[in-house]
Amino acid sequence: MKDCNPDTITWSHDWLDAKRKLVFSDLTGKDVKINQTHMRYYIHDTSYVWLTFNDCITGQGFMVKLPFNKTSNISRKNSALNSIDPKFHVDEGLVAYTDRGNIFVEDMATGQQATFTFGRKIETMDYTDIHQTIDTIHITREKAWAKIKMDNEWTEVSKSLDLK
Repeated sequence: MKDCNPDTITWSHDWLDAKRKLVFSDLTGKDVKINQTHMRYYIHDTSYVWLTFNDCITGQGFMVKLPFNKTSNISRKNSALNSIDPKFHVDEGLVAYTDRGNIFVEDMATGQQATFTFGRKIETMDYTDIHQTIDTIHITREKAWAKIKMDNEWTEVSKSLDLK
């Protein structure tokens, strides 16, 4: 990385014949600025690696699940909510992202998932300025809590989670 501009990403393990390589902007759909100290990863044996990071300029969160084999699809989310952002707490071992109406939570090791709904879609949510809509979140394996702006009013919502 030069001047916080990632160029390519390469991932592999000792038993792969060849390293996998991809232009970094293909993961995000756009150019991003990232700081190496604000990236997190989780490697699940020889199956896949999760990579989470935030754009240094906008704070937009990203998460990517990179399979080691070439037959599984790469999973990309440009609406990640992660603990790299100091106003967001997501328990270690979990990833979370939003679709403007829900927060989806997944256990990185098991693939178990749960959904935390806002009750409606928030059309004005801008992932590059997420704190205008989602001020704070706290996500554990058992519960999700968020302070969300709906109808120009800050509302606290929470839900028990059951990862399945």
